[in-house]
Parts: sequence; C-alpha cells; structure tokens
Amino acid sequence: MNPVAAIIAQDPVGMKQLRAARALALPDWCIAAGFVRNRVWDHLHGISPPRQPPDVDVLFFDPSDVSKEREAAYETRLDQMISGVSWEVRNQARMHLRKKTVAPHRDTADAMTFWLETVTAVGVRLEDDDSLSVIAPLGTDDLFGMTCRPTAFGRTRLEEYEERISRKRWRELWPMVRFLG
Repeated sequence: MNPVAAIIAQDPVGMKQLRAARALALPDWCIAAGFVRNRVWDHLHGISPPRQPPDVDVLFFDPSDVSKEREAAYETRLDQMISGVSWEVRNQARMHLRKKTVAPHRDTADAMTFWLETVTAVGVRLEDDDSLSVIAPLGTDDLFGMTCRPTAFGRTRLEEYEERISRKRWRELWPMVRFLG
C-alpha cells in the first residue's frame, strides 16, 4: 500500500470523511491539502491521533458546470452527512480564473501543480472497492522528507507562500519540517 494511503487508512475520522465525499460521485475527485499533509506530518512527528485540519478540501474537475452555487450545494450535502466539518468543495475547472495568469487546468492533478507548496499538492480518493488512490502530481518526497518548498508556481509568489506558512503556524505545529523559500 502507498505510504500516504497507509497513514490515511489508519484514521477512522479521515476515512469517514472520504466515504462522505465518495457518496457525491464527483468526477475526478479527491480530498487534498491539509487533509493529507497534516495527517502525514502528524504521523511523522508522533502525534496521535492526528489533529483535524481546519477545513476539508474536496476537489473535483468538471468543466460542464463551474458555478460556485454547485460547490455550495455539495458543501451543504456533505454537512448534512457529517456536521461540524468545514467542507470546502472546489471545482478545479474554474480555479485558473482565480489565478488570472494560468491557462485552464486539464484535470484535478494539473490544477494541484499550481498550488503554492509541493507538500500540499497531494490528495487521496476512496475508490468503489474501498482502496485508496493517491493523487500526487509533484510526488510525495517532500511530504515524507518533511521539506516544505514552493512549487514552480509558488516561486512566482514567494511572498504569498511565506505568508501562508506563517499564518497557518506550520513552523510551530511541525518543528521537524524544513521550510525552503
């Protein structure tokens, strides 16, 4: 089993959240960002049970309907399944519009390469057979090597990258992680 999948599979809360997201039957979906990064880094820091991320980022890709209303409807459905979670459902087919400087994304994995840091661009999907697929277009070496570095896109926005690390207090939460600029 992939090491990311093995860590996520041990977490009953994360698995429950993945089952809820799977129930939406979204195209090209995964749960990514802090959902994965935080659990892996907590695991590597010996923190058990893992701390819950402030939000759960559900990604999907569907260029046929890029409305924010559709995302909000999915968030409402997820909240009805599991309340008390800050669900953030985002159609990656529209995320290039927020960045203004990039072409439309080809799929969810492509969209993740335009995030600020490599360690965040890792997602998991619970398949119909209950296996976990890992979506990591930039790999997982930095995640397991506890090295936070900007993506190629993030290098064009270093101030935003640094501000994000500071605002989210990652240096305090995971003192063994190396942060590169």
